[in-house]
Amino acid sequence: MSLDATRENNFQNDMIQHMQANGWVLGTAKHYDRENALYRADVLNFVQTTQPEEWNKFCQNYPVDSEQKFIDALVVQLKKADINATDQASRSYGTLGVLRHGLKIRNARFKLCQFKPEHNLNAETLARYKQNICRVVPELVYSPYATKAELESSGAQAKKWRIDLVLFINGLPVSTLELKSEFKQTVQNAITQYKKTRLPKDPDTNKPEPLLSFKRGALVHFAVSQYEVYMTTHLAGDSTFFLPFNKGTHDGGAGNDVPEDQSRYATDYLWNEVLTPDNLLNILGRFVHLNIEDKEDAEGRKYKRESLIFPRYHQWNVVTKLVQDAKDNGTGHKYLIQHSAGSGKSNSIAWTAHQLSTLYDERGNKQFDSVIVVTDRTILDAQLQDTIYQFEHADGVVGRINNKEGDGSKSEKLASSLEKSQPIIIVTIQTFPFVLKAIENSTALKQRRYAVIADEAHSSQSGSTARQLKEVLMKKEVEDDQVFSSEDQLNDTVAARRANPNVSYYAFTATPKAKTLELFERCPNPLLPPSAENKPEAYHVYSMRQAIEEGFILDVLKNYTNYKVVYKLTQKLASKD
Repeated sequence: MSLDATRENNFQNDMIQHMQANGWVLGTAKHYDRENALYRADVLNFVQTTQPEEWNKFCQNYPVDSEQKFIDALVVQLKKADINATDQASRSYGTLGVLRHGLKIRNARFKLCQFKPEHNLNAETLARYKQNICRVVPELVYSPYATKAELESSGAQAKKWRIDLVLFINGLPVSTLELKSEFKQTVQNAITQYKKTRLPKDPDTNKPEPLLSFKRGALVHFAVSQYEVYMTTHLAGDSTFFLPFNKGTHDGGAGNDVPEDQSRYATDYLWNEVLTPDNLLNILGRFVHLNIEDKEDAEGRKYKRESLIFPRYHQWNVVTKLVQDAKDNGTGHKYLIQHSAGSGKSNSIAWTAHQLSTLYDERGNKQFDSVIVVTDRTILDAQLQDTIYQFEHADGVVGRINNKEGDGSKSEKLASSLEKSQPIIIVTIQTFPFVLKAIENSTALKQRRYAVIADEAHSSQSGSTARQLKEVLMKKEVEDDQVFSSEDQLNDTVAARRANPNVSYYAFTATPKAKTLELFERCPNPLLPPSAENKPEAYHVYSMRQAIEEGFILDVLKNYTNYKVVYKLTQKLASKD
C-alpha cells in the first residue's frame, strides 16, 4: 500500500472511530442493496419495530412476500422524484420526501424516519426518535451495473465503483463522502473524482445510478480532506457545482485553522459537530429543502429548475447557536449577525424564523408567541412562505403586512395577526415601529413574547416618509432632506424604547455601523464596559474576506491601482517619449 493510500486509510479509520463514538452504527457493503440504493435490513427493522400495528395491516393486504412488497412500494415512491409533477407533489417524493412524509400503502401509513419532537412531553414520539438507525458504511460498492469481474479485480477498476463512506438513516442513503489525504492529493482530487467517475447515469448503459441520482438517492455529497470540506447536492458530471463547507479562519479568511492539537484534524467539525446523528437528523428535518423556480429558455419555453438546499457551515452554525441561546437564556436579548453578501442570508433568516417560531420551553410552552420579520424584500417573503410550507405542510403560518394595504386594513390585519399569535408575521421597516406601539399599548399583547428578525437590506429613505418615520421613532422633528438607511431606522427604533424582557432582537447585516455594534452590546468580556481593548462585536460573523476568498463576491480592490503607481507609470512613459 502506498504512503498516500496509508494516510487516507488512517484518515478514514479515525473518522469512522469518532463517528461510532458519536452514535453511528458501522455497516458493511455486502448488506447494501445496490439495485435499490437501500440498506434493506435497516428499512424493515425500523418500520417493523416502531410501527408494529401498521406493519400488521400491511401484511394482511400483502400476506405473501410482505417484506419484498414493502421494498417495492418504497422504491416506487423514491423513483417518483424524477417525475416533474406539481410543485408540492414533487416534494413528497425522493429521499427527502419519504423521510419527511413517510409512505402510504392502502390503509397502512408508515414513517420512515422520526425527527426529534419539539418538546419532550410526547413519550411515544421521543422513544421512536431514539430508535432511528444511523449507519455508516465504508468502501461501499454502489453501482448495480458493476460486473462481478470488475468488483473482484484490483486497482483502479475496483475503486471505480467504491465510495469511501455512505451514511444511511433507517436504510435510506442521505450522504456520501469521498476522502483524500493531503499528502499528494488535495480536496480538489475528491471533487474531480465526483465529477469524472461519480456520475448520476452509468456511462455504458445510460441508466440512472440510484444512489447518485438527484433527489432519488443521497441528498448531499462531501469532498473531504484533513484541511478542507466541499459539498454538492446535485451530481451532474463536469457541470457539478461544489460549495465550500469550511468554518473560516480566526482572521476571517477562507478554509479552516489547523488545530494546535496534532491528534485532531482541521475538518473534524464535520463528523464531530455537523454529522452527529442528532445534528444530521435536525438538518434533514429543519434545514434541507427543495427549491423550485419557474424559468424560461432563450426560445421562450418555460421549465422548472430544481435545486436542493443544504446549509453551508456558517448558516447551520448561526441558526443552531441562535436557537440554543434562546433555549438557554430565554427572551429579552439582542443578537447582531454580521454576514457578508454571498452568505445566503435569506435562507439563514428563513431557517431562524421557522425554528424560533416552533421553539418550546421545558414545560411545553412556546418560547415566542410570534416571530416578526422586518424586511422590504419581496423575494424574502416568497422564500419564507415556500420554505416554511415544506417544514410545516400547513397554510397560515406566515402572514405579511405590507404598504399596499390602506392604513385602516393594515392596522386591522396587524392587530389580528398579533392577537391570534400568528407564528410568523412579515412587516416592512416602515410598519415595524407601529408593531411595537401596538404591543406596548395592549395589556394582553404586552405579556406575550416576541422574536424580531431584521433583514438590513441597505436601502435608504428620504423625504416626507423618512421624516414621518423618524418622528414616530424618536418623538422629535426631523428635517425633510435627511437621509438614513434601514439600519439607522432599526437602531432608532430599538434605542427609542426601553429594553423589553419579552422581546428578542435578531439583526442580520453585512456591514454594521459602529453605532449598531454598540447598540447590540456584545463585548468579548461582558463584565467590563466597552473600550478600545473590549470593543463591541457581532454575535456571529461570516466576513467579507471569507466571501471573497470563497468566490461569492468580487474583490473590488483586486485590480485597483493607486494614484502613486499611476503617477510613476506616467512619468516613465513620458521619459521614454
